[in-house]
Amino acid sequence: MQKVFVRSLMGILPKSSGRDMFGHVSVRHQGGRQKRYYRVIDWKRDKDNVSAKVTEISYDPNRSANIALLVYRDGEKRYILAPLGLKVGDKILSGTNIDAKVGYCMPLGSMPVGTMIHALEIKPGRGAQMVRSAGNSAVLLAKDGGTVQVKLPSGETRVFDAKAKATVGQIGNEDWKNRVIGKAGRARLMGKRPEVRGVAMNPRSHPHGGGEGRSGIGMKSPKSPWGKRTLGRKTRKLRKYSDRFIVGRRK
Repeated sequence: MQKVFVRSLMGILPKSSGRDMFGHVSVRHQGGRQKRYYRVIDWKRDKDNVSAKVTEISYDPNRSANIALLVYRDGEKRYILAPLGLKVGDKILSGTNIDAKVGYCMPLGSMPVGTMIHALEIKPGRGAQMVRSAGNSAVLLAKDGGTVQVKLPSGETRVFDAKAKATVGQIGNEDWKNRVIGKAGRARLMGKRPEVRGVAMNPRSHPHGGGEGRSGIGMKSPKSPWGKRTLGRKTRKLRKYSDRFIVGRRK
């Protein structure tokens, strides 16, 4: 895998190190990572009916998936997520009346039922917002007029507009979840600062702290550093505007 240096598609990614606009730590355990260059990814795939050649597949420090560099017939270059099975030298296309091949991008209504997809749009024209992590894929289950049903990696079945675009295939680099960081120094280069267990602190710093020798948390429910209960606490809102599009809940 070669390094890609397309200056027009790269820029320095600013880092906040977990600080807010006042300089206060708003997200703990972040800071001190290496300088990164952000690669501009083509989420919309709106260059229809113009063939592109895959010239390189490379590592991207900003995401779990690898990225592929496309060079279109007119000379324009763009990055996309690299699906499983895509190789250097392959030609891909985006449009409406095209075959459902790996790397091809098209509206959901143009795909056959059972197609594995990724980089899925929530609303037509907005760009891919779902199924973008390494090794993930969704499955097109059914079509019904102007809508389609898609089973997401979480197990949830959701209704989408048939005009929403997606890319055919499963995202590559599926072994990403099995990687071993190996040492603390590498985690620090990734911007991860140490996390200290609450039971190792004194009672002034954490509700779990204190006690003689090694001790448990000493309470019915574990708590956050600010005394809020954390066991079984739901983080999702009770009702969201998009709940009406959910056909089957994840298990």
